Order: sequence, then C-alpha cells, then structure tokens
Amino acid sequence: MSLKNISSWWQRAFNGPQSLGRGKVFWISFWAVTAILYLYPLLGGEYEVNNLAYFLSGLFLALGLSLIWGHGDVLSFGQMAFFGMGGYAYGIIGINLIEKTGNTNLALLGGILFPLIFALILGYFMFYGRVSGVYVSILTLVTTLVFETFLGQTAGPQWAIGKAELGGYNGMTNIPPLQLGFGKSVVLFDGIPFYYFVLTTVLLVYLWLRHLVNSKYGNSLVATGSNPERTEVFGYDIRLIQLISFAIAGGLAGFSGVLYVSWGRYITPSTMGLTTAALPVIWVAIGGRKSLLAAIISAMVLQYFTQFLSITGSEFALVMLGVILVLVVMYIPEGIIPPLARRMTHLLTKKKAAVK
Repeated sequence: MSLKNISSWWQRAFNGPQSLGRGKVFWISFWAVTAILYLYPLLGGEYEVNNLAYFLSGLFLALGLSLIWGHGDVLSFGQMAFFGMGGYAYGIIGINLIEKTGNTNLALLGGILFPLIFALILGYFMFYGRVSGVYVSILTLVTTLVFETFLGQTAGPQWAIGKAELGGYNGMTNIPPLQLGFGKSVVLFDGIPFYYFVLTTVLLVYLWLRHLVNSKYGNSLVATGSNPERTEVFGYDIRLIQLISFAIAGGLAGFSGVLYVSWGRYITPSTMGLTTAALPVIWVAIGGRKSLLAAIISAMVLQYFTQFLSITGSEFALVMLGVILVLVVMYIPEGIIPPLARRMTHLLTKKKAAVK
C-alpha cells in the first residue's frame, strides 16, 4: 500500500464533520503530544507517572458521555453507576479467581461486560419505553444513587461473594492488580506498565470512537440527537441507535472502574455518590460535549485542577468547578475548547494567506 493510499484511508477513517481537528497541523501536534506521553516515564518520577495513569483511567467516562450526550443528546448521570459496577465486578471475580487462574483476564472481561449488559437492559426499557429528555437524566441518576445506597448497606461478613467481602462504606479491599496472560506468560500491569496499558487503551478507544462518530452510525446518532422525529421518518430505528451508544458508554465506564480499582486495589460506594455522578458531566460540559478530544482535554485539566486545590488545602474545589460550569453554560454553551480551536484555525489560515 502506497503512502498516498494510506493517507487517503486515514482521511476517510478518522476525519469527518463530527471531529475537532482534521488538518495536517492537528495530526502532527496530536502525534507529538502522544510521543511525549509515551516518553513521560523517562522524565517524571514514580509518583507523577502513577498520578497521570490515574487521571488517564478516568477519560473513558468522559469519552462515553461525549458519545451519548454530545453526539446523541442523551444526558446520563449513570456513568458513575457503571463505573462502580465495573469496579466491583472486577474485584469480586479477581479476588475469587486470582489464586486459581493466576491472572485477572476474566475479571477484566466481567468488569466491562457486566455494566455493558446492565446498560443494555436499562437502556432498552428507557428508549423502547419512549423515555426521553430530562426523564432519562432522572432515571440514570436514581440508578446511581440506588446502587450506592445498596452497597453502603453491605457491611459485615454476611455480605460476601465467595472470598470477596463487599464491606459496605468501609469498601472492598485486597483487590488484585491487573494481570493479563495465560499460564507462565502473565504480565503484571503495575506502575509504569500500568501507565502504558492505560495510555495505549485511551489512544485506541479515542481513535475508534472518532471513527465511529464519523461513520454512518455516528451520523445517524447525531441526527437522532438533533431531530429524532425526522430521523425516524427516514426509516432509522432511533431507539436502537440510542441503545447502542448507551451500552458502549456503559462498557467504557465499567472499564474505567476496572482501571480505578486495579490502580488503587480498593473501592467504596462513595465513588458512586451524587457528587461524583456529576463530575463526568462537568468535565464534558466545560470542555465541549460535542467533541471527543475536547472531553479528553477538559477531563485531564479539571482533574489536575481539582487535585491541586485539594493538595493546597482548599475546601472549595467542587464549588469552583460549579462556578466554572455555570459561567460556561451561560456564556459559552458549546464549551471552551471548540471556540478556541476555531480561533486558532482562523489565525493560522490568516497567517498563511498573509505569507502568500
């Protein structure tokens, strides 16, 4: 395959009207930043690398929400419920099978499939039951709070699944780290290997979703979010379109939960509380919900911002996020990053024209 054919395939696969950044300058910058991230363990200390891996593991929440909300216009507060389901599923399966199998293959698979299947079931009743608008947000928020409340009441040895004690608000402990492979060929993803695993999956998922939202399905999802009645008139099953995106977002959130518990070896019901349920919504809304890249950038920046305020002793991290969210919704409803990107593109175009 010639370089020209590769370039043409890349343009068709990953560039499209639903994506922010499509030119040569963007892709050069994108791969330059990616290279820096891969080299980061050689430059930063162990704490910095582990901290960045933690932040990267939360990006799947933002990507999933950008898919269903930014492109499908379905605001879900259920991402943290799926996150918790994935984390608890990984912990339960991992604790019970790690001594028998020597790996966490099934735990990883279960941590993704359980929330994905739950999202399919919940989404089926919502979308085929013609629930829409604010009622979807309410149902997903209630699901998150019910799941948190239930798990908060599971303290005591009687609340155990095999060797895994749920622990109530004390949390589930002794969760094994991510160990993938078979027999003697098992790789322990801890520290720097874990960082590279998370970074690589973020890159692959971003490129896959970028391709997806610019595909025929992605265009139908955007059309459904913009005008569901007209899209249905053209013969599309809008409920199936919404259900698929909702399930994908649930699976991505579950994977984020798996990474979280394998990183910290611990999970509590408080990870699915009212405050945490709003965090992915804040990340995506401030950055720009209609752009996957904007969701990634915003999630990273706001996670660092929140941690910085917490470390410096500020008790108003969430208040500051709320203030920023209100200002963005009032004055920049499409988010901060898309207008900045357009401004930069305009300046570059103007500069090129001046040179000519």
